[in-house]
Amino acid sequence: MNYNKLGKSDIKVSELGFGAWSIALDWWGKKIEEDEGKRMLKKAYDLGINFFETGDMYGKGKSEKLIGEVFKDMREEIVISTKYGYDFSEVEQIGHSELPQKFDEDFTRKALRNSLERLQTDHVDMYGLHNPKLKHIRDNSIFNVLDSFIADGSIKTYQVALGPAIGWTQEGLEAMERPNVSAVQTVYNILEQTPGNELMRKAVEKDVGILVRVPEASGILTGKVNAETKIDEKDHRSVRKGEWIKASLQKVEQLRPIAEKNDLTITELAMKFIMTKKGFASVFPTVISEDEIVNYVEMTKGQYISASDMKEIEELYNTWPEYELKATPQAN
Repeated sequence: MNYNKLGKSDIKVSELGFGAWSIALDWWGKKIEEDEGKRMLKKAYDLGINFFETGDMYGKGKSEKLIGEVFKDMREEIVISTKYGYDFSEVEQIGHSELPQKFDEDFTRKALRNSLERLQTDHVDMYGLHNPKLKHIRDNSIFNVLDSFIADGSIKTYQVALGPAIGWTQEGLEAMERPNVSAVQTVYNILEQTPGNELMRKAVEKDVGILVRVPEASGILTGKVNAETKIDEKDHRSVRKGEWIKASLQKVEQLRPIAEKNDLTITELAMKFIMTKKGFASVFPTVISEDEIVNYVEMTKGQYISASDMKEIEELYNTWPEYELKATPQAN
């Protein structure tokens, strides 16, 4: 396992991280029981993953609790990142609709206290704003509170996690101007490189680490999703329409010769492409079993993509149609 410096912080994170939302929600076609979730966390650690990324809303704290239970006696051996910003206290979490957001000081302080209690620790290595909008990125009072957490040792650094869905370019670019933002998290994969490419260029300039989610393009790049796949409406991938799936499968076939000449599967090409990018810090593939963790760890054994093949992928990407990005209205 390779480890990267997390932006301007002194934290070293495994280039393959563990996105712990999947062990608390049945949003990927499978409900993972607590015992299996704990085994997955342990397996990830045993294979060299030290970076565990979660959020307080995942299962209304369930994901944080599982991490806390598994790693309570080995806290300094792992890096914990959690996020806040959704008020889930008095609402039912139905499907993927966004919950009410809050980032005021009282809510922020309460959210961190609750996360620390569930995680059974006195600090988190990285705290994060969960899907903030442009007004939040421009609100100094929010970042003043986060800075106070750094000062009192409750957190070491913080991130801005962009979402939901893909986009939020302006939020990401402006977040990187904040002096204590060490990471920006975004959807990024070999099929969906916008706005990730622009964010990575800015990240290099500002010494910020890019954290990547949805590297498998919702299953297209692993072969789990094909033209015949029927996705349940409760599944997080249900937002992907049939036209998108069809077009994406055609793009995969265009990429296949590059994978084959490197003796790689499409999944391996997609993962190594991300890990080759400047500005990249860690990637969180969606995993729902111990076997999947093992498979992804095998893809981290070096052998990155050559500059000539990266250029070929870039040129191919530039021939594909643009797609709609989510954005705060005033940022358009």
